[in-house]
Amino acid sequence: MSKGPNGEEPAPVSVAELSNDDVTKIKALGAKAAIVMHYGGNDWANAQIAGLKSEFSRLGINLIATTDANFKPDKQVSDLETVMTQKPNIVVSIPTDPVATASAYKKAAADGAKLVFMDNVPQGLTAGKDYVSVVSADNYGNGVVSAHQMAKALGGKGKIGMIFHEADFFVTKQRYQGFKDTITKDYPDIKIVEEKGIAGPDFAGDAQSAANAMLSKYADLSGIWAVWDVPAEGVMAAARAAGRTDLKIATEDLGKNVAIALAKNELVVGLGAQVPFDQGVTEARLGALALLGKTPPAYVALSAVPVDHNNVLESWKQVYHEDAPKDIQDSFKK
Repeated sequence: MSKGPNGEEPAPVSVAELSNDDVTKIKALGAKAAIVMHYGGNDWANAQIAGLKSEFSRLGINLIATTDANFKPDKQVSDLETVMTQKPNIVVSIPTDPVATASAYKKAAADGAKLVFMDNVPQGLTAGKDYVSVVSADNYGNGVVSAHQMAKALGGKGKIGMIFHEADFFVTKQRYQGFKDTITKDYPDIKIVEEKGIAGPDFAGDAQSAANAMLSKYADLSGIWAVWDVPAEGVMAAARAAGRTDLKIATEDLGKNVAIALAKNELVVGLGAQVPFDQGVTEARLGALALLGKTPPAYVALSAVPVDHNNVLESWKQVYHEDAPKDIQDSFKK
C-alpha cells in the first residue's frame, strides 16, 4: 500500500534477483561494503544486519564496517565520514534525520559509493543519480494491519490513544497514517481521544510516560497504539503499573518482548511485522546490481506480515529465518 519517499510506485522484491552470471561477476570485483545504521541493538536492526552480512558473504563482498549512531545525526555524519576513508563501493544506511545528514550522503555519493537506503532517504538526493534505491517494508500497510487488529480486539468500539514518532521520519509517519486512516474510515465507533509524540532516544521510557498520562486522564481508555515494538514495551510497562492488564496494545515490528506478550496472550493484541532479514538481503543485492552498472527501481517494498497470538511462532520464523527463541516458545499459551 505504501508509495516511496518521493511518491514512487513500489517495485516487488523480485527486481533484485541475481543470475548466476551476475554473482560470478560480482565476486570477481573484490568489492567492499559498509553499513551505517541510525541505531542498533534492537531486533529489527539486528535482523537487517544479519540479512546484509549473509548476502554480502554469498556475493564475495567484504563488509568493512557496521556503525551505530544512537539516533544522533551528528554522530551518523561522523560515522559516514570515517567509513568513507576506507573507500567502500557500497554503503547501506538509514538516515537518522533526512535534512541534517543530507550533505554527508551527497558527498559519499560524489566520492563513488553506491548508496542503498533502508526506509528513509536524505533530502535533496535523487534516485539513479545520488543513490541506487530505497528498500522498505510496506509501512502504510503495517499501520493498516495493526488498525484492523486493534479494532478486532475491541469489538469495533472504544476509546484509544496513539503514541507516534515525533520526527521527520518517512516510515514512521506512514505507519501512523495507515493506522489513523483505517480507524477513522472503517471504525466510526472507535474514537482516538489523544495522540502523543515521542522523540527518543529513550523510546520505551518516553512511551511509558506518554501512556501513563493517557491512562490517568482517561479511566475508560480501551487501547493504545504504539509506533513500533520498543515504544510498545513502554506502554506495556505503564499498563502493568496502572493495573490495566485489560488494555489492548497494537504496534509494528516483531521484537522479542512484544512476541512474548503475544505468545502469552497478554496486552499486545497484534502487530504488522516487517521482514528485516529479507530487506537486508534485498539491499545487498541492489547495491551489487549497481556495481554491475544496472539501474534498479527507485523504491522496493516488501509486504506487511500480520501477526497475532495464533501465528506468532510461525511469523517469527518468517521474519527472522530461524525458529522462535525458547522463551517465546515456552510462553505460548494454547
